[in-house]
Amino acid sequence: MKLFTRRRDPARVRVEGLARVGRRTKELAQRVGPGDIAIIDHRDLDRVAAESLLDAGVAAIVNADESISGRYPNGGPQRVVAARVPLLDAVGADVMSRVHDGEVVQIHDNALWRAGEKIAAGELLTADEVEQRIGLARLRIGAELRTFARNTLEYIDKEAEAAFEPLVLPELRTTLRGRHALVVVRGLDYKHDLRALRAYIREYRPAIIAVDGGADALIDAGYTPDIIIGDFDSLSPVAMRCGAELVHHVHPDGRAPGRVSLRASGARYETFVTDGTSEDAALLLAYEAGAELIVAVGTHATMVEFLDKGRRGMASTFLTRLRLGPVLVDAKGVSRLYQGKVRRRDLVLLVGSAIAAMVAMVSASHSLQVFLDGFRLMLDNVWSRVTGWF
Repeated sequence: MKLFTRRRDPARVRVEGLARVGRRTKELAQRVGPGDIAIIDHRDLDRVAAESLLDAGVAAIVNADESISGRYPNGGPQRVVAARVPLLDAVGADVMSRVHDGEVVQIHDNALWRAGEKIAAGELLTADEVEQRIGLARLRIGAELRTFARNTLEYIDKEAEAAFEPLVLPELRTTLRGRHALVVVRGLDYKHDLRALRAYIREYRPAIIAVDGGADALIDAGYTPDIIIGDFDSLSPVAMRCGAELVHHVHPDGRAPGRVSLRASGARYETFVTDGTSEDAALLLAYEAGAELIVAVGTHATMVEFLDKGRRGMASTFLTRLRLGPVLVDAKGVSRLYQGKVRRRDLVLLVGSAIAAMVAMVSASHSLQVFLDGFRLMLDNVWSRVTGWF
């Protein structure tokens, strides 16, 4: 579809495209394409979700809910406006039922239109408006921090003892004992971290464990995971059939999100029962299976990241990291420490190989030998003349 203009002044923005509607942004990101208009219902649009839509090439985003509620400084809207993609905000929940996939829609005059009919009205966020709202959210973060800390401590008080109990591991073909394990979550900066770790992965060949959508992130980066763990709510069919071992994360109380769809796929899978998030389960699996070092890519470690995921506390992750101790390192630290630098011995071998190649070329080349003989005769002739003058 045609993109007429994409300017900073909301009054002059005019975009047309095919509507793609989805209540779960991470699932919608897998089926939108360049030029589409993504219609979402995502309160406090987080940075990872925003980047997934931008990477898909959307022409605009329409949000039924508030992209910035003011609870905390979420980074998604900043990414969208920085990419100069129109963000029509807070148009109301009715838009999710009034617009259907594949319909041609337009955005102009702070509203969503279809065939000349106004479907929903909202506010086209500008960079200045986003910065102002994010600034206010930073000023009000104290109240959210107190709630977050209280929820975390309450959970720790209830679950601290259970967090260190022995776990029953699933039967795995992949050997983890004595190896490095790379645990990949599709979180903040995961693409950059994977690029930075190429030399590390090539040299150490760690066992690669993907958490749900992290499998697709690995495949996009050119890697195949050895193990995929999670509730499989955001796994593509390609990742499901990539050959990795599938491990379904089940909670001790019996909760098993994704079980129905996983069984319907007909795929063979193992079960791993533990509390916490799926990324916690992946880290615990690697640790209990005897991994020598665990390198985490894209895992959540800050309050903002947990609020982006819709979690009111981080107790399970805090207890998991206590359990793993120094075995766990963040990918950013590894990429800074491990640079894959060329060693002096390698340089000497390289130079020596080049010299040897030159010598072999000279010895084997008849024409080059004739040239060198002629050059040597010329020097002898010049030298004879010079000595004759004296």
